[in-house]
Amino acid sequence: MADGLTETAEAKGAEAPELGLGSRVRAVTVRLRTPTLVVLPILVFLLSLTLGRYQVSLGELFTLFGARLGLADATVSQEVSTVILNVRLPRIIAAMLIGAGLALSGAAYQGMFRNPLVSSDILGASAGAGFGAALGIILSKSVIVTQLLALGFGLAAVLITYMLAGRLRRGDPTLFLVLTGILVGTVFTSLISIIKVLADPSDKLPTITFWLMGSLAAINRQDILILLGPMLVGGIALLLVRWHLNPLSFGEEEAQAMGSETTKMRIIVIGACTLMTASAVAIAGIIGWVGLIIPHVARGLVGPDYGRLLPVSAVIGAVYLLLIDDIARMAGPLEMPLGILTALIGAPFFIFLLARTRRAWT
Repeated sequence: MADGLTETAEAKGAEAPELGLGSRVRAVTVRLRTPTLVVLPILVFLLSLTLGRYQVSLGELFTLFGARLGLADATVSQEVSTVILNVRLPRIIAAMLIGAGLALSGAAYQGMFRNPLVSSDILGASAGAGFGAALGIILSKSVIVTQLLALGFGLAAVLITYMLAGRLRRGDPTLFLVLTGILVGTVFTSLISIIKVLADPSDKLPTITFWLMGSLAAINRQDILILLGPMLVGGIALLLVRWHLNPLSFGEEEAQAMGSETTKMRIIVIGACTLMTASAVAIAGIIGWVGLIIPHVARGLVGPDYGRLLPVSAVIGAVYLLLIDDIARMAGPLEMPLGILTALIGAPFFIFLLARTRRAWT
């Protein structure tokens, strides 16, 4: 009996260090999560500035920024300065802003609609903005006018969705918003198809088709100024009300029981998400799947609490789209549209998501 007790004590003593090590590993992982999310965007940002058909070293990069900030006397060639400041830097900033905005919108919508398969274009913003851009192209409008048309029609599409859902509502308001958004998006997608049929096949049609697939190839400093305002307004608005998304994710009645002003919060969330999604489409075309897959990645890292989920989604979305854009401009002799690459990654993830949630749907 004594021998048995001794063996049991020794076994417990042998297991204790293993359990303690596992706990310490998890604790270290949690502590390293925040520094990683801070350092990773900076590293990817610097790496992206050096990548391209015109090679730029890190030394030249630091010399350029040091000279611009007055921290160094050395200079770089005019070619390096032009490539970095006029070509790559605006494109990289746009990729990070758009990735963060689409990821924020997707995460907020998934919580508000209580559906893990919802993305940032669920209410028709992308289809409306796409129609506005196609209309501007076929009418031979300037780039700025085309972008403004895209932004305006994106906002108008969601406004139509919200008004129709309010008039037709017969039960759960979030369900009717989703259904109405799908219908409005379908109408605008059909209008895009009509414009493509009417467009000149040798000039306008290729421009419309390529633009709708999404690209950052033509981004310049002026585009950043147009993009920055809506992204900041929408992103800050979502981050300020992110704590209210937790009760909304429980449902309408539960959120009201917790004291949440559901109608007010829904308007703020929809307005912010629409502003960011429509401005992203207006500048870069339709870039799908970011708002669907990134919130799931962030949720796997920090859990479902929207106080942490939204900021982490923004960071991961910015890094993700920047890496995708690096691949798009480096993968071959011709630049690949972003929408194709995000779909190639997003579709397998969507299948994986369906397989995981299959039991909950049956």
